[in-house]
Amino acid sequence: MKPERARRVVAEARRLVVKVGSSSLTSAAGGELDVARLTALVNALAARHTAGTEVVLVSSGAIAAGIGPLGMATRPRDLARQQAAASVGQGVLLSAYDAAFGRHGHTIGQVLLTVDDVTRRTHYTNARRTLDSLLGIGVVPIVNENDTVATDEIRFGDNDRLAALVAQLIRADALVLLTDVDALYTSSPHDPGAERVPVVEDPRQLAQISISGTGSAVGSGGMTTKVEAATIAHAACIPTVLTSADQVCEAIDGEDVGTVFLPGERSRGSRGLWLAYATSPRGSVQIDEGAVTALRERGRSLLPAGITGVTGSFTDGDPIDVIGPDGVVVARGLVNYTSGELPHLMGRSTRELAAAIGPQYEREVIHRDHLAIL
Repeated sequence: MKPERARRVVAEARRLVVKVGSSSLTSAAGGELDVARLTALVNALAARHTAGTEVVLVSSGAIAAGIGPLGMATRPRDLARQQAAASVGQGVLLSAYDAAFGRHGHTIGQVLLTVDDVTRRTHYTNARRTLDSLLGIGVVPIVNENDTVATDEIRFGDNDRLAALVAQLIRADALVLLTDVDALYTSSPHDPGAERVPVVEDPRQLAQISISGTGSAVGSGGMTTKVEAATIAHAACIPTVLTSADQVCEAIDGEDVGTVFLPGERSRGSRGLWLAYATSPRGSVQIDEGAVTALRERGRSLLPAGITGVTGSFTDGDPIDVIGPDGVVVARGLVNYTSGELPHLMGRSTRELAAAIGPQYEREVIHRDHLAIL
């Protein structure tokens, strides 16, 4: 897909996911919600929604919005105080969104997600049904991580990865990532000679570009998490635009702002994407070169004979990584054995195991239907 076509897809999207970061919603000092900035964002999205587009807003800012009301000088570092700030700030944030969208006659709905909601298959499908239902009745879902009770979510990538997973989850036409930087650059935007990267055909081409960074004083993400999100969207065949919140109107109108990440040519399918990007491995197995070839080139299942090592603690049905002899992760899949069983089985054929231990052991370690090549 050409860049012009990708931007046109964003402009014509019938279902659009927009993610906004904490730094784009708070004051320069980071101590309170900037209602004017939030209102400007809502005005742009409400106009698009009025025109018939189904809009999902993935919004950070709950912790940042709670800093001022709690009298904190800066974003807290410890988990308990982060959760307290999120608890207070979530109400502040949703109240502001409700008022801003309400002025346009639009109803919002709060959707708080945890890692389990996008990593456990039953939760995953339920989240999809909920969002589809809200969109079907004309509601604008405001999605955020459930920072108040969760632990891992606060380090989940400042909602960037979550936004890409939500876009894939609801089969969105396009994804827009709004931050405090107007585009991806060849180096830090503050460096002399740094140039805007207008188009990324494949996120793998960014290996030579410095995209490190930890985000602002009130956010937890950085450019790395935005690129990771765009990588997920690329695999799901969803075009992504990365730009600043100040340029949201131009971005959703398909103008040449920010950086556009082109979609991949062929989607993995929902289950493959779920396995590859929405699961967190509980452990790993190491495999020999023959097994790598069988998985990558022949589309085979993973058998005990190809396994050379087991790492971590996991049980039957858990997601695990499959690592080649060079240390590179080859695949991720749902394992049929526990980490305690596998060391006694590795290196042996299923026929040998069935004869020596019992017919119940004549099965794959990971069936190809439950395996995603990375």
